[in-house]
Amino acid sequence: MKSTPGTASTREDVAVPAPPLVDVDGLVVVLGPGRSARTVLDGVDLTIGRGGAHGLVGESGSGKSTLAKALVGVHRPRAGQIRLGGTPLPRRGLRGRRPVGLPRVQLVPQDPWSSLDPRRTVAETIAEAVDPVRARVVPARTRITTLLEQVRLDPDAADRYPHQFSGGQRQRIAIARALAADPDLLVADEITSALDLTTQAEILVLLADLRARLGLTMLFISHDLAVVREISDEVTVLLHGRVVEHGPTEDVFARPSADYTRRLLAADPGAPGFTLDETG
Repeated sequence: MKSTPGTASTREDVAVPAPPLVDVDGLVVVLGPGRSARTVLDGVDLTIGRGGAHGLVGESGSGKSTLAKALVGVHRPRAGQIRLGGTPLPRRGLRGRRPVGLPRVQLVPQDPWSSLDPRRTVAETIAEAVDPVRARVVPARTRITTLLEQVRLDPDAADRYPHQFSGGQRQRIAIARALAADPDLLVADEITSALDLTTQAEILVLLADLRARLGLTMLFISHDLAVVREISDEVTVLLHGRVVEHGPTEDVFARPSADYTRRLLAADPGAPGFTLDETG
């Protein structure tokens, strides 16, 4: 503020709000070579505040998993930008050295069976996530035990192989592996879709607990609206690679503005859903 004659200059310190953890602006992703290339994401905008849980819904082929892979640097955008913690994600992905200060993003994939190496013990799998360079079990043993306990598995699970676990237990192992990198953002891509309702509810309770205890920010991707309603503060609806609706979860469920969202809600027999209180 400029001073006027006879008036002491004053200065007001205005707090600058921290940038959102995830800020996706006009994202375009094209997959496939040459004439077979197709636009999978077409101008997608998405914002996730720190500590938030954001649901991403849409039918198969809507671009949900492509967005998840773009966030972890697997897919390069044709246009638009992804900023993590205010820092732009490199256009060439994250296959090289991670830029200093860039938040860590970990993806928990839909199918833990195919994502876990059947030839490695659980300890070997998690040790590689703890230290990708050396991937040694012995120095990481204490950390491995802590991670297994965080996902509510016994420490003796460390010396067993993936085929010795149920689907729900394998998903817990995949979550433990993701947590080993101390992520700022956990991207859960349809991780309950292959589970029965009881196991599904157990995983949702676990995610809610991890979010509260570890301060995780979460992007939860699912076609199951009841699941998204339970886990998310906000929700974005995708159709053919475009955002058709976005807002606080309860507002979107109670007063959907897009015809497509209304059709999704009408077609989902589980929309009223179970609650974490009932199943926890």
